[in-house]
Amino acid sequence: MSQVTESAVRSALSRVEDPEIGKPITELGMVKSVAIDGSDVQVEVYLTIAACPMKTTIVTNTEAALKDMPGVGKVQVSTDVMSDEQRRELRVSLRGETSEPVIPFAQPGSTTRVFAVASGKGGVGKSSMTVNLAAALAKKGLSVGILDADIYGHSVPGMLGSDQRPHQVDDMIMPPQAHGVKMISIAHFTEGNAPVVWRGPMLHRAIQQFLTDVFWGDLDILLLDLPPGTGDIAITVAQLIPNAELLIVTTPQAAAAEVAERAGTISVQTNQKVAGVIENMSAMVMPDGSTMDVFGSGGGQKVADRLTAITGEDVKVIGSVPLDPHLRIGGDVGNPIAISEPTSPTAIAINGIADHLAKRKVSIVGKTLGLGVK
Repeated sequence: MSQVTESAVRSALSRVEDPEIGKPITELGMVKSVAIDGSDVQVEVYLTIAACPMKTTIVTNTEAALKDMPGVGKVQVSTDVMSDEQRRELRVSLRGETSEPVIPFAQPGSTTRVFAVASGKGGVGKSSMTVNLAAALAKKGLSVGILDADIYGHSVPGMLGSDQRPHQVDDMIMPPQAHGVKMISIAHFTEGNAPVVWRGPMLHRAIQQFLTDVFWGDLDILLLDLPPGTGDIAITVAQLIPNAELLIVTTPQAAAAEVAERAGTISVQTNQKVAGVIENMSAMVMPDGSTMDVFGSGGGQKVADRLTAITGEDVKVIGSVPLDPHLRIGGDVGNPIAISEPTSPTAIAINGIADHLAKRKVSIVGKTLGLGVK
C-alpha cells in the first residue's frame, strides 16, 4: 500500500473548486489543515461565511477527491469559517487592492461576451428567452450569468426556480446559482412582491452595483434582461458596457415587430452592435405535426430587414421559437424548457440560438486570459 503524504493530499484538493468563485480551494486559501494517520485523512476547510450555501457541495467534492486517492482509508472533512481578515485577503486576491469600482466586462482584456436582451414592448417573452438561453448555454459547459436589469418587472430568479439570496464576502456580492447559471436581481433585495419605485439615477446606480460589486468570476457569456423600450436602463447599459451586443426579441405580429424595430434602432445612437433578432411565439406545432400561425408570420424578418437598412450592418434572424405552452409552464415552475424538454421543437430552436451565441466571432489569440501562465 502506497504511503499517503500531505503533498499528495493537497494535490488532490487542488482539483476541488469553490463553486461560486470557480477556483481551486487550495489557491483560495480555503484548506485550513491536513492531518494524516496512517491511511486515514482528516481535512478542515474554510468556508467564506457560516451560512455558505455551497457548504454541502464543497464538503462532498472534497470527500470525493480524497477517496479517489490510492491508499486512502477513512476520510473526514470538517469546516471552519474565515475571519474578517481572511475574507479581506480573499477579496484582494480576486480583485486586487483597487478601491474604485471596476466593471470587468468593460475592460479591454475581457473575454466575456455580453448580450443585452431587448424588446420594444412587454409580453413578447424576452425574459423567457433570456432564462432559457442561459440554461441552454450552461448545459453546453459555458460559464454563464444573468443580470436581471428589468428592475420594475424582475422575474429571473423565479423563472430559474431559485429562492436563494446572495451573500457577501468582504465587499463582494456572491450571486446565487440555478441550473448552472449565476444570477443577480433586485428581487434578491426586496421583500415579497414589493414594487420598486425608483427614478432614473437610482436605476443607474443599481445596474452599476450589479456589474461592479457582484463577483461574477470568469464568465463566457453574460446576459442582461433589459426592460422593454429604450429608457434609462437601456442607455445605462450602453454607457457602462459599450461592447454589449443587442439581442432583439419580437413576435411575428406586425405591431410587435414595428415596436421592436425601435428597440434595435437605439444601437445607432449608442454605437452598439445588434447580434441578431429572435422571433418568439412563431408557428405553433400541433399534435398532428401541422403548424398554426397564432400571431401571424414574418415579424422577425421584418425587424431584421429594417435594422439592416438602418444600421448598415447585416442583421439576421438567429432563431424562430415556436409558441409552446410548456415554455410558459417551465417558467412558472422554474424549470426552463430548453433543458427539461430538449427534444421539443421549442427547445431545439432555443438550443440552436444558444449554439449561434456560443460561437466566438473575435479571436482571443494574444489576449491575457488571467490564468497565471506566462
